[in-house]
Amino acid sequence: MKLLSGNSNKPLSKSIAKYLKSKLVNSSIRNFSDGEIYVEINENIRGNSIFLIQSVSSPANDNLMELLLCIDALKRSSAKNITAVIPYFGYARQDRKVAPRTSISAKLVSNLITKAGADRVVTVDLHAGQIQGFFDIPVDNLFATPIFARHVKKKIKSKNLICVAPDVGGTERARALGKILNVGLAIVDKRRPKPGQSQVMNIIGDVKGKTCILVDDIIDSGGTIVNAAKALKDRGAKEVYVYITHGVLSGEAVNKIKKSVIKNLVITDTIDNMNRVKGAKNIEVLSISGLMGEAIKRISNSTSVSDLFK
Repeated sequence: MKLLSGNSNKPLSKSIAKYLKSKLVNSSIRNFSDGEIYVEINENIRGNSIFLIQSVSSPANDNLMELLLCIDALKRSSAKNITAVIPYFGYARQDRKVAPRTSISAKLVSNLITKAGADRVVTVDLHAGQIQGFFDIPVDNLFATPIFARHVKKKIKSKNLICVAPDVGGTERARALGKILNVGLAIVDKRRPKPGQSQVMNIIGDVKGKTCILVDDIIDSGGTIVNAAKALKDRGAKEVYVYITHGVLSGEAVNKIKKSVIKNLVITDTIDNMNRVKGAKNIEVLSISGLMGEAIKRISNSTSVSDLFK
């Protein structure tokens, strides 16, 4: 087993390598003057099982192309098998046709990864679980819920907790965390007047006097979460904590969070945000390297990955 890292999230790759007591494969990934990406593997990997770590985060198009070229380079270097470890699976939000004549990017990206030569995919908290069915190769979809549950138990002392889904689509995720914490569930009834904007219509469930744990997979511009947190406070919530797997944090998202009623936002390091969130006192980053490292070890040893979710 060997690990290769793309350029999208080197700190996470190094943390995973440290967990596995391994070294990253020596490689050269650079750009030509016109922006084309060049990939070269600088050591012999013939006959090895390779785990390629690369998030499809901003700049999404460059990082996706880099992922595909790395897979191709590994295939042409006679790797025994290639596992694409994609902590953040970009383009997953377009998983179906929501209007006539639109693309289904999640399916297209799945095809590209498979055709490039990947034998397996490992990812974390897919935006929609059915994306696993877009692949004709095995997909391990890991969950950050157990990591969040441990953090809640350790950091939040309130006994009057409730898990909150920021929209109907996130109900299953919030319910899963609530089940571990043995607390109730509330749902934010949200409408989208247009893409990138959200409007809270109602809160389903009693949040008055309770400490709310908002759970979601992605925070992008921050509007949905900030609006949901404000609505919860307006309905009498005591405090609002937010737990989100993928911190896309585009545009003014960090400033919105800093100025919001959110007590603490917890994200994982599936996307490298250390410079972006520096100085934001109410944003905390948890490492997912242990979970991903353990999954890689179990796949390499052909043992159960599902035991990680118990």
